[in-house]
Parts: sequence; structure tokens; C-alpha cells
Amino acid sequence: MGYGADENRYRKMVYNRCGRSGLLLSAFSLGYWHGFGGRDSFENGREITRKSFDLGITSFDLANNYGPPAGSAEEVFGRIMKLDMMPYRDEMIISTKAGYEMWPGPYGGFGGSKKYLMASLDQSLKRMGLDYVDIFYHHCMDPDTPMEETAEALAYAVTSGKALYAGVSNYTGEGIRKMERLLGQRGIHCLLVQPLYNMFTRDAEKDGVFEAMSELGIGGIAYSPLAQGLLSGKYNHSIPENSRAAGESIFLQKDAVTEEKICKVKALEHLARERGQTMAQMALAWVLRRPEVTTVLIGASCARQIEENLAALERLSFTEEELRRIDVILKGDEVYADI
Repeated sequence: MGYGADENRYRKMVYNRCGRSGLLLSAFSLGYWHGFGGRDSFENGREITRKSFDLGITSFDLANNYGPPAGSAEEVFGRIMKLDMMPYRDEMIISTKAGYEMWPGPYGGFGGSKKYLMASLDQSLKRMGLDYVDIFYHHCMDPDTPMEETAEALAYAVTSGKALYAGVSNYTGEGIRKMERLLGQRGIHCLLVQPLYNMFTRDAEKDGVFEAMSELGIGGIAYSPLAQGLLSGKYNHSIPENSRAAGESIFLQKDAVTEEKICKVKALEHLARERGQTMAQMALAWVLRRPEVTTVLIGASCARQIEENLAALERLSFTEEELRRIDVILKGDEVYADI
């Protein structure tokens, strides 16, 4: 029996307007950065994707190099689309990116050239079995390629019909402003910026990223909202065997799980319990409190985690006192030794 989406999938999800565009995005987006590659369980990834859609998630975030191996996450997603999701294509926002190293030689490495970006987009569409993506991002700033060339590639992706919108990821505030100006000269608006943002990493508040997004009417999709799992509370007592910190991940290594951070998470967890939330739910709600953040990018190792994370929607607001306490804890002025 084939997959049929839950008829009530839009009832509980929150949908936010993306900057000054006409596009609404689900408050949570499903990311395929980890757990959806060729070495992972296909059926588990398929179940997570279907559960996410059943719960109202409409935004699905990929990149050319997601896996491992690179490209395999898009291949897995393409299989899921073919088996289950293609009848719902018009209800989905599917994104991909290019910018980091992807294939050998001078045209598939780190960069933002028109040659690389357009070749990568064509390959991504083929892997996913799609005619177009909704959003195509430049994944990272490239100091060696004139931004005019990168903007030309993003604009061409849109005008050629291979993408509906253009966005950027890991750009500085100054870079966002320049890209928006260059795209505007080509009749295109930068729809979304994808910054790293969580309780432990708040650079977007200080380096002009949020300021530029707000002034220019650009939406935001915040990634790593749980700091690679640190803000989920699962590292509070030990490093689980199957966790990222215990594995070969270059993004969260054992030495990053410090006693100082764990003490802060334990203190934050105490406040989360007072709010009737898990640590992860409060951390996700905290990211969504920012008006610049349209949607939060979440991952999952099982479908149950999607349900648990989306329960954050039941309490998104914070009192001024709660926000003050969070800031005090993050500065290290309030700790709970054993809670």
C-alpha cells in the first residue's frame, strides 16, 4: 500500500512569512545533513521524511555534498520522492546548495564560479529526480570568486527555471548586503539566509547578519539550533555510543563536550522543566523567538525525535525574566551542579 499523507497535517504547524516575500515556510525544516547518506538506513530516512510531512513540515533542506558519501543524501531523497512524495511536490519547498568541495578537478572544488554552481545544480536535480528546486543557495562565501559572478549564477538558476528562489548560507552581514544588491540588479531578491545560530553560537546577533536580513526583508533558516546535540541534554552525564561526539564527525568532537558547557545545559534544563518543556524544545523555541528566523533546521535519527521537537510549538513565547535567566546562565553566572 502506497503512502498517503495525513489529512490533518496543516492543523498544528506554524507557518511564517519569509522576509518580505509571498512565501510561507513551516516553522521547522527537515535537514538531510546527517543520517540520510548512502551508509545510513534508507527505511529510517524514509520514515523520518514521511513523519515530518505528516506533521506539517513542508521545507526540506539538502546540499550537493550531504551524505556521506557526498551526493548520496540527494540520491536517497530522490528515491523517497519517487516512492512516496512526488504526488505532494507542489506542497513541498525543496532546497539544495553548492559551494563546498564536491568532485575532483578545478571545477568541482570550493568556490562560487558560475561553472561550478550551475554544473552542481544540474547534478543535484538529476540525483533527486526533479525538474527544479524551490531554493538554490550558495553554500559559503568564496573570497577568490567575484561576487558578481556568483550572483549571476544564482540569478541564472532562477531565470532558467531550475530554481524558484535564490539564497545564501554562511554569509557575513556585509556579504548579505552586497549579494542582495547584485541580485537586485538582475531582477532577483535574495529570499533566505542560512546562518549558524543557537544558544552557544550567537554571532548572527553581533556581526550584522540579523541586522542585514531585517533591513533587506530577507528570511532566515537557522541551522544547528541544538549545537550538534549539546543543547538536547543527551551529553549531560556521558557521551552516548551512537552520538556524533562518539563517532567520526568533524562537527562535534569529544573535546567540544566540555564541563563548562554541560553545567550550562543542566542549568538551562532546570528552566526548561519549569516551562514544561524538554531542553531541546526550549532551545528550539529560543531560536524561533527571533523575528529574523523564519524556520529552524532540525535533524533526526528517528521519527519519534521529530514529534518531540515539534512539541516546542506548544510554547514558543518567553517572558522577559526567562530570557534574562537564559542570558545569565550562558554567561556562566548561574549554574546547577547536580539537577
